[in-house]
Amino acid sequence: MERTLPIVIPQEKLTDFCQRHHICKLSLFGSVLRNDFTDESDVDFLVEFQPGRVPGYLRLARMENELSDLIGRKADLRTPGELSRYFRQDVLDLAVVQYVQN
Repeated sequence: MERTLPIVIPQEKLTDFCQRHHICKLSLFGSVLRNDFTDESDVDFLVEFQPGRVPGYLRLARMENELSDLIGRKADLRTPGELSRYFRQDVLDLAVVQYVQN
């Protein structure tokens, strides 16, 4: 059963974003997938980059701003390694994939 999201994500623009930034997988996690998502909530994305293409912090911040503009609300990008080991596996298990590199 496909999940209905409380936001609209333009898939063509998201695909372009991922390809330009060397992303091999981009998934949603957090409140956007739960009942506690509100108009003020940000959108959490789990990002996996192509090997050797992981950006620095400044570029990652620019990517967050670009993604925020794309979806029309604040976006947070996190890599699996940035997540706490105490809940990392739960996030990985529950994340909803939005893009996978062919």
